[in-house]
Amino acid sequence: MRGLGLLGVFLWGLGLAQAPILYLPLDDRPPNWAPCTWGLVACPPQEAYRASLGADLPPLRAWLLSTPGKTLVASLDALAYGGLLQSRHLALPAEDALARLGPLLSWKVRHGGEVFLFGVVPRWDASQRQRNLAVLRALAPWPGLPGVYLEAVWDDALRHSPAPQEAKTLPYPSRPGADEAGQVLLLRALRPGLRVAVVYEEEALAGRTTPYEGVPLRDTVVGVLQSALAQGVSLEEGPDLVLYVHGGQNPRRVVQDLLRLMPRFPVALADLSRVNRGDPGLMAYLLGLGLYPRLASYASWGTPANNLGSALAQGGLFLGDGEGRLRRLAEAYFAYWWGEVGRPWVRAHFPEPLPLEAQGVAALWPYPELEGYRVELRSIRFPWGRAFEAEAQLDLVLPSWAGRGGLVE
Repeated sequence: MRGLGLLGVFLWGLGLAQAPILYLPLDDRPPNWAPCTWGLVACPPQEAYRASLGADLPPLRAWLLSTPGKTLVASLDALAYGGLLQSRHLALPAEDALARLGPLLSWKVRHGGEVFLFGVVPRWDASQRQRNLAVLRALAPWPGLPGVYLEAVWDDALRHSPAPQEAKTLPYPSRPGADEAGQVLLLRALRPGLRVAVVYEEEALAGRTTPYEGVPLRDTVVGVLQSALAQGVSLEEGPDLVLYVHGGQNPRRVVQDLLRLMPRFPVALADLSRVNRGDPGLMAYLLGLGLYPRLASYASWGTPANNLGSALAQGGLFLGDGEGRLRRLAEAYFAYWWGEVGRPWVRAHFPEPLPLEAQGVAALWPYPELEGYRVELRSIRFPWGRAFEAEAQLDLVLPSWAGRGGLVE
């Protein structure tokens, strides 16, 4: 920086402080793309992702190399294969996949920011398991580079899946999960050291091997906290956030726990009662007692690791941001409603790929209220052409009698 002078040094430092955090998602399914809508990060143009066709890699690489930032959170599978689904079956030699990852290090050299990366150990039915593992093993030197963090997450480990054991052979951190990994690494990048107390609905839940994980739940929880660089503390130590883990046993007991915890701490609620669906009994209590709008976050949309990671990440990222917290709760409620009502209705009425008429499911939306705001479902789309996921546009609207109508901006 010789010759900059004091003003130049100041402006250079100011530019670094204002440099964006770049986020390159695994794909454009809602859990992965959602952070691009939160106002926290800079993302590639959405047209670079093409739903089930996978990412269009040349514009994705061009965006990455031309966009400076102080931090990059990126999916390896997006750049190497085009996304999670493509990574399972795309016929591509390991050498070519590794070459496609070169722009990540080029970005590091060119812009100098920190890099947080995650790759996926494939699930049991992937035809390219060995190729993907070879790529992940070849990346062993990367975590030794200054300012580079790398981890692996294993995807959908049903009973007897080899993924947990394969992941343990990698010389860097690994844990269950996949679609929440980008959110969790954003928490690591934006709010490292978050002090988190974990409370289980019942202590026996911690030792249970949950669906799609292949390890005891406590190991999944520890792995998610480590991914986020969060610090596990006790309730007595005054955590920044409580991560409450509901296993589906007793919704009434959960409510009693929440009534005890919520006056003292922000509480992120991970509902692990069912895979890809929440507990309707618990949700009825939360809405009926007015507890849902007071949560720091809620997640029930995916596997246990998905829900733990999403609840933790969103609870931590939006601490102190009242509007952001309510918007994330609105999105989380839509995901709950989609699993409980929307997806079953669409599957019962339409074949896939879904026709435009499937958007009529929006007529079933219940218009919940969050702290006086009515949650409006403005539109619903199915960019992947299937009922498993839906892309919703939601708005928080004050009723006209409240004195000022319109959207929360």
